Amino acid sequence: MSISQEIKYKAIELGFDLFGITDASPIDNKQAKIFTEWLKSGFAGEMAYMHRNVRKRLNPAVLLENAQSVIVVGLNYTPSKHKTKPFESDAPTGRIAEYAQYEDYHSFIKERLYKLLDYIKSLDRADVKFKICVDSVPLAERALALRAGLGFIGKNHMLINPEFGCRIFLGEIITDLKLPPDVGAVREPPLPGGCAGCRKCLDACPTGALRPDGQFDAGKCINYLTIEYKGHIPPELAGKIGDRLFGCEECIDVCPYQQNAPACGNKQFEFYPDSPGDSLRRARIDLQEILRMDAESFRAKFSGSVIKRIGAEGLKRNARICLANITCRS
Repeated sequence: MSISQEIKYKAIELGFDLFGITDASPIDNKQAKIFTEWLKSGFAGEMAYMHRNVRKRLNPAVLLENAQSVIVVGLNYTPSKHKTKPFESDAPTGRIAEYAQYEDYHSFIKERLYKLLDYIKSLDRADVKFKICVDSVPLAERALALRAGLGFIGKNHMLINPEFGCRIFLGEIITDLKLPPDVGAVREPPLPGGCAGCRKCLDACPTGALRPDGQFDAGKCINYLTIEYKGHIPPELAGKIGDRLFGCEECIDVCPYQQNAPACGNKQFEFYPDSPGDSLRRARIDLQEILRMDAESFRAKFSGSVIKRIGAEGLKRNARICLANITCRS
């Protein structure tokens, strides 16, 4: 058995659903051009950090001296259907995107990547150099996942795997260990399928962030507005947020590849149920409860969640918008 196969089997044993290896060369010109043109068009909104470290983002080798390979893993986070049926409540509630109903994926994936690295070191590779990346590192991870054969990038700008759909968290190990790239990395597209004439995600986007010309205007995206954007949300966009308290997944929910996607098989990845009396419930949250929160109670409720990144005041801003929209609707 080759070292690549041994690493793959260990990754699957650790609970990852997808695995691929690509070289550490720069992102191909097509993907690099898409990204740089997106920045020039002003579609990054106020995410100034997207304009920084562009060279690092497009070239894994800049993140690690003498980098040779990138190991890319994917974790399917589609919840079981019986876990996502919301309870009825008389109080006005705000919706939470499904990815945020799990424990914080950054630490979960990072912990398992370190375990995978320990395994690699045990294969007489103790001196291997590495850089572990999970979302927050400047790296074009979807382009690398595409090149490693994990899927294709759809019209919703998500990585889509024909079997697992587009609810996939990604993680990478950049290493100086030279590994043969997966066969999928030399095919275009890496996996069969594609969006062809489908435009369901474009039609479902509440704000038109997914543009007909194929561009993605992040400044209009509800994910961006409710999570990344720190200022006052313009009324014309706030009204389209509806009762979405944190994030939006309309473009995922309607994707044909998502319809028959299997549920998350990793039983260690904690999902918080939505049931009365559960103080950590996440699918729908009482908006008045949010408005009553102080900093301490916010930290207590969301300490292990990605929701904590926007802070108590950010969540309260969103709660006020949701309440206003619910009031107008009724």
